[in-house]
Formats: sequence, C-alpha cells, structure tokens
Amino acid sequence: MGAVAAAVLVLDMLTKAWANSALRYAPSRRVIGDVVRFTYVRNPGVAFGLGAGLPIPYAVFSIAAIAAILYMVIRRPEQGGVRLFALALILGGAFGNLVDRVRAGDVVDFIDIGIRQWRWPVFNVADSAVTVGVILFAFSWPRHRAPEAMSEASGESREPASLVDGAERGGGGEARPLPGGRPH
Repeated sequence: MGAVAAAVLVLDMLTKAWANSALRYAPSRRVIGDVVRFTYVRNPGVAFGLGAGLPIPYAVFSIAAIAAILYMVIRRPEQGGVRLFALALILGGAFGNLVDRVRAGDVVDFIDIGIRQWRWPVFNVADSAVTVGVILFAFSWPRHRAPEAMSEASGESREPASLVDGAERGGGGEARPLPGGRPH
C-alpha cells in the first residue's frame, strides 16, 4: 500500500514540477487534438476547482482524508487487495495536493479534457488518483447478501418449496394454493 501511495505522490510532484516549468506562462498545449490539452491553472479550491474563492482552509480536507484512510487501514488491515489499492491511490493523491497547499496555498492543475466548449474542470495526477481510488473503493464495498445466502452461511437450510409440497418429505402430497390463491 505504501509503495502505491508513494508512487502516486512522486508522479504527482514530478508532473506538477514539469507543469510549473513548461506550462506556467504558455498557452494551452494540445496533446490529443483538442480533446486532451495541458492548460496550466492554480486551483485555490478543492478537486476540480470546487469552492474556489471561499475562505476555507482546504488543507483540512486532505488531512481528514489521510487520517480516515490510515484509521481504516489500522482498524481493518485484512482488507482485500482492490480496497487497499483504492485506499493507496486516495492516500497518495491526498498527500500530493496537501504538499501543494502547504507549500503554495493552492494546487497546480494542468490536465484539460473536453470537446469544444464542453470541458471538464482542469485537474492533476493527484485528483485522478483520488477519483479512481474512490470509484474502486465504492465498487469493492461489501454487498449485502440475500437472506438465502445468509441462512446458508449460518448453517440453516432453506429448501425451495416444490410444486408438490410435502411429497418429498412424506407429507402426503396434498395440493396447496399457489401464490395468488389458486390451487394447483
């Protein structure tokens, strides 16, 4: 987990350093036509520019995310590989944006995706890692099992009722109504 989080942090810091030196005073650069561009922006808000201009110390969100992830890993270290990978992505991304906020008060964003006037807010590697991590974490969330599966897991047997209910159990095979009230 630590290696993945560290890799995200290093990749985020390297790409932001590159963006600071290569894109800071330059116009947007096309990468894949006009769909993917590199556009340098400084983001004082949270991910994707949300909350920009509000007097909120956004570093608190990164610190809270880091604390929550560490708590979850310490509390339940036996989590599956996908969940740990997801948490590592979120952790690395949260650290990446926290470093920017502590160092400069805002975050460097430079990945610009969209078509014509419909553009996604500019983001960075840390934002990408957090987003992918949250999606993976949500998909790896334990699902509630159906009552039949729960009773099987607890050792109880729930045999499905047959059309000739009772014949297999020696009950004489008497006719019983089907759902809806009609006898069969």
